[in-house]
Amino acid sequence: MYTKKIYFSGGDCRELQEVFADVPGVVNVLVGSLRAEEAKIDGVEIEFNPKKMDLSMLMDVLFAVLDPYSQPCGVYYPSREDEPQVELHLNFIANRGKQPAVSCVGLTVNDPISNPKFARKCLARAARLNDFTAFGEEEQFYFRRHPDLKTNIDFTKLKTYLRFN
Repeated sequence: MYTKKIYFSGGDCRELQEVFADVPGVVNVLVGSLRAEEAKIDGVEIEFNPKKMDLSMLMDVLFAVLDPYSQPCGVYYPSREDEPQVELHLNFIANRGKQPAVSCVGLTVNDPISNPKFARKCLARAARLNDFTAFGEEEQFYFRRHPDLKTNIDFTKLKTYLRFN
């Protein structure tokens, strides 16, 4: 079976592992440390079947549980072939909710985002992955072994919202 990998960071990486573990088309999810552009960050490695799950849908799930305007998060791709799709999706996320400027003969009228002080700043980033090191077995699927721990994500509610056809 042909699979691809993508890497996400943001929030608690152990929570992200639980989020993506039950998504259809996802083959495996590992928690670990990733290195990209001189930064070392905790995150998850998601191995998925591209015939069953699209990279854009995985990013939609990520941004459904993480708010890219209030907390830093990242999408890291191991192959340059994923870069255009990741960058396009993050550009969409960064501009979501912005009203288009109205122009007439090259004149912009009532551009609500012309003042950078009032523009929302997207904290999501994309970069090429340099290295991923999986954490030990004791860190993998931590919440399944400790179901009494409090999480920021209501997984029962999430599973009802995320219905894949």
